[in-house]
Amino acid sequence: MEFSEKLITLRRREGLSQEQLADRLGVTRQSVSKWESGAATPELVKLISLSELFGVSVDYLVKDWLEEDASVTTPADTSRLEAQVEDLTRYFRGYRYDSKTRIFGIPLVSIRLVRHGFIGRDSMAKGIIAIGNTAVGVVALGALSVGAVSLGAFSVGLLSIGALAGGVVSLGAASVGVAAFGSAAIGIYAGGVAALGSEIAVGVGALAGQTAVGQDASAPNILLWGTGLTAEQVESFLLAHHPDLWRPLLRTLSFFGSIIK
Repeated sequence: MEFSEKLITLRRREGLSQEQLADRLGVTRQSVSKWESGAATPELVKLISLSELFGVSVDYLVKDWLEEDASVTTPADTSRLEAQVEDLTRYFRGYRYDSKTRIFGIPLVSIRLVRHGFIGRDSMAKGIIAIGNTAVGVVALGALSVGAVSLGAFSVGLLSIGALAGGVVSLGAASVGVAAFGSAAIGIYAGGVAALGSEIAVGVGALAGQTAVGQDASAPNILLWGTGLTAEQVESFLLAHHPDLWRPLLRTLSFFGSIIK
């Protein structure tokens, strides 16, 4: 029996309406309705309140496979119940860690991995090295990450890598930056399947303000892919129009130009 079914049975056993149960728990009737429909699950504090109100264990409420009503608790069961509550607390809170080593008052390593809640103080890691649902740090790793070096589904930083990436140098399925590389890239210098660059664009489809290399390209200076280009050919072309181009960036753009398909 699922939690929602158990809650309906227990509430009716006590002769309570949804509104009466909500008043006793200090929540809205809509919250109780969502619990009973299975659309939402109560917080740990409310689970404990429900167990006390109905005289059953928290274990009984949350474990679908547990069908017996554990309404009678003896002193011998107390330590086991406390351990179960502690396990549930850890489950809902997830994993948190801040290293004792600090630099300018900031933890060297901060970790926040929680199961519920994407953005919030409990799910945000802040440290020199930050790992979490949301991470902010010099080096940040998270679903949403912000840092000098950031890696995540959504990332922003000096060096940014993610599905959606924004930064000075960004790499992602969709990327925006001074130098941007990805399936869709927008920047001063851009490389990707579809590339838009104010100075240089290299891609299958490339549109640039100055120089473009691609299968379909539009710019004052154009090098079409044709039947294929080598990295050396692309590099020579770019150097002819941008002799002061930073060499690591030159080699990266040349590499993209040589693998256009």
